[in-house]
Amino acid sequence: MAANQPGSFASRIFRTSWGWMGIVASPIGVARIVLPQASRARAERELRAADGEPLQEASAQALLAQAQTQLMEFVAGKREALDLPPDLSAGTPFQRKVWRAALRIPYGRVRSYKWIAGKVGGTSYARAVGLALGANPVPILVPCHRVVAQDGSLGGFSCGLPAKRRLLTLEGTLSQLK
Repeated sequence: MAANQPGSFASRIFRTSWGWMGIVASPIGVARIVLPQASRARAERELRAADGEPLQEASAQALLAQAQTQLMEFVAGKREALDLPPDLSAGTPFQRKVWRAALRIPYGRVRSYKWIAGKVGGTSYARAVGLALGANPVPILVPCHRVVAQDGSLGGFSCGLPAKRRLLTLEGTLSQLK
């Protein structure tokens, strides 16, 4: 997010039934999502970990409110898709390709790292796809939790495998995997 102008970011921390979450909005869209944490302080630390102190911008407040509502509905099982513009500008061109491919995975379905690799240049890129997904700044919005290993095992998740299991359980897909 360093390429954006200072003062162009707004952030919000909020509590869900799963814990404290955080969001950063930019003039482009949702730039960062922090998945549920046990405390507000932990969510604040995670929100600032990669990007420094997000600055409040009044024009982004509506997007933050919309993102908060949609994320709360999602984790409560009342929403299957987020209708928010993602700001993927923090990624490399390859990462953005991977993230856009992951955006095409529907709710309640999983795809393999190899499937994504095939969409972005070749099935031999599966490891690079995993690294790109690990750098995803907007989990849930870019549903990297829906990407699993070719053999049906979970693979990895930058927010931890318990969070991935919980998201896949919410979507009804965990029971279909190994």
